[in-house]
Amino acid sequence: MSLIRAFIAIELPVELRPELAALETLLKKNSPPVIKWVDPASIHVTLKFLGDTSDAIIDKLLLAMAESVVGITPFVLETRQLGEFPSIDRPKVIWVGVNGELDKLARLRDNIEKNTEVLGFKREFRPFSPHLTLGRVRDGARLNEIQRIGKLINETTFTALHNIDVKHINLLKSQLTAAGAIHTVIGTVKLK
Repeated sequence: MSLIRAFIAIELPVELRPELAALETLLKKNSPPVIKWVDPASIHVTLKFLGDTSDAIIDKLLLAMAESVVGITPFVLETRQLGEFPSIDRPKVIWVGVNGELDKLARLRDNIEKNTEVLGFKREFRPFSPHLTLGRVRDGARLNEIQRIGKLINETTFTALHNIDVKHINLLKSQLTAAGAIHTVIGTVKLK
């Protein structure tokens, strides 16, 4: 038995990735060097971060995912504006928001929370804010750098609106490397 770092997510369409890369390039040009940018090929909509997970329960996780999609037909999400967590005055995470059939997305996410809790994963009770993470402000950033990032987010318009057709969800393994995380699909569950 070994441990893997795992999460459940919705993958993005290939045609959206160049748009996210262009947005990151624009932001990088004008931001202080205190942001760790996410490789656009690794960006996704996270439904549940599982953390260190025994590979012995992969089949049970896939079954929990299959139970989570029962009664949820394929649906459409769409990208929207640039944003940040926790606030524009002190941004720590830079993201692109997600809109669309959020009722189905919320039901899917809630089902995943319930079905993975049975397997021993801690349930997340914070409100779900679907987003695509572009970058994270590193610890140790100075106040003036953080404020400059907030101003940049406020002044940057993201107009590349794309549909994300949600027809399946994936269980992914995340391997952390010096160059960034490498994500590998372990299993896929289709919405019917």
